[in-house]
Amino acid sequence: EQKKRHLPGILSGDVWWCQGYSEPGAGSDLASLKTTAVRDGDHYVLNGQKTWTTLAQYADWGFFLCRTDPDAPKPQQGISFILVDMKTPGIEVKPIKLIDGGYEVNETWLTDVRVPVENLVGVENQGWTYAKFLLAHERSGIAGVARSKRGVEKLREIAANETLDGAPLMQDLDFARKVSQLEIDLAALEITELRTLAGEQAGKGPGPESSILKIKGTEIQQRLTELTLEAVGSYGTPMYGSITDAGSNEYPIGPDYAQHSAATYFNMRKTSIYGGSNEIQRNIITKMILGL
Repeated sequence: EQKKRHLPGILSGDVWWCQGYSEPGAGSDLASLKTTAVRDGDHYVLNGQKTWTTLAQYADWGFFLCRTDPDAPKPQQGISFILVDMKTPGIEVKPIKLIDGGYEVNETWLTDVRVPVENLVGVENQGWTYAKFLLAHERSGIAGVARSKRGVEKLREIAANETLDGAPLMQDLDFARKVSQLEIDLAALEITELRTLAGEQAGKGPGPESSILKIKGTEIQQRLTELTLEAVGSYGTPMYGSITDAGSNEYPIGPDYAQHSAATYFNMRKTSIYGGSNEIQRNIITKMILGL
């Protein structure tokens, strides 16, 4: 019933979703979350706070991790996975302004939010199992191979136009070495991602290898945006968050390709943190792959 109701809108893009996982005191240590869902007849009553809720200001629905059994012997137990209509009374979304000047994440407050029990995914108190499964897929996607390949192409175009001591920047041996090393690492990441996809085709869902994809993918994204900022040089210094806003009369400085280089660089500092920080991913690899 849930698939019949929700999957068509997800597939068409007509229905937007957000993810209610992280809390102010439960980021990488997600199992320590405090948001509660108390059964009241044929409803759950949700209370708590989520943070870093990406694009919640646009979301029609959200999926939330809530504690349904506060007396469970382990923190990973007693957590349920619940679907929530974001128009439900008691939900308040507050913006968080990021270092790049943008507003894409939020605090989400839940105050006596009544959600039908039929919105529970799977079995009550087994939400941690579903959350881990979802995160493995999310981390594989965070690798962003295609996006980084497009970014490298753009970087090469910028370095062909920008000059250093009268010659194209791409002819500078030190800069060219950094771009080449980035491309080598990106090719290795793509092969690793293809191995993971081949495993999925064979019926094996993503496991701890998704942590490798997440670590290397985000490190490459950060290096790429850093090199792009380096390539545009002084044109990257002005950072007007309102240049692309409707009705703005600010005129950008420098070529078009330089306009968002600083904002993108700052924004991408987050990638090694979201989806489970890279430090946590290294712990997963150590335990699940190396057996240490």
